Amino acid sequence: MDLTREAILELKESGIAPEDRLISFDNDERWLVIDNRGEATEITPRVYHAKETLTINTLSGFVNYVKSKLDREGDKLIVHVKNEDTVYLKGLLDIDGSREVLAKASAIVPNFHFDYFHEMEEFNIALQSKFISLLEEDGDPELKDDRALLLQVVGNVAEKNVKQASDDGVSQAITINQGVASQANVQVPNPVLLAPYRTFLEVEQPASQFVFRMKDGPRAAIYEADGGAWRNQAIVNIREYLHDELKEQIDAGRITLIA
Repeated sequence: MDLTREAILELKESGIAPEDRLISFDNDERWLVIDNRGEATEITPRVYHAKETLTINTLSGFVNYVKSKLDREGDKLIVHVKNEDTVYLKGLLDIDGSREVLAKASAIVPNFHFDYFHEMEEFNIALQSKFISLLEEDGDPELKDDRALLLQVVGNVAEKNVKQASDDGVSQAITINQGVASQANVQVPNPVLLAPYRTFLEVEQPASQFVFRMKDGPRAAIYEADGGAWRNQAIVNIREYLHDELKEQIDAGRITLIA
């Protein structure tokens, strides 16, 4: 094992040959150098890591990189699903306690402000462009599509002042346009089941419950109401996708999947 530059200089200045001051232990994995005062200093080995982590924005691209074996071929690696939008490819723990990060998959998801009251047009567009229709996703004709109900409400609100007479704190009665000249009161249920784009597009977007509220303007907002359980489901979906795509590498012992 090579001495560090500082250790060699110190030993030369003391007039004692470096080999006379070296002590190895842990099967020659670790080394100590003794100075003139009899004090031992461990020689820290040099560990060469990638200077830059490769950033990828899709799970499919991440999988292709792992399968390519472009870097660290023959080494055992860890695929770590950190959360709903981040996955890492890491090396094993090095002798100095560090861990190399070879690649990072970072999902690109649409930006939508929850817990914020949006104008009707903005909210309508967001529901159509940043949320999945559960009917199209699951194909279950008996499944209630709350996104369609909300689109009906926000697309046909008849008054600027949202009616509060029948607001029990949970559901609101909203006056909407119905037909050419008629209006009707509709009861908007709460909570509503919606599936925003919140994780990698290669996996199923988890549906979760939201509290829907409206106020004068008119403006509308939705508030997450599942305690963050959707994140756990997203992680499970990512883990299952990676397990299927990297099954050969996992079975061979080259990849350990952690989620």
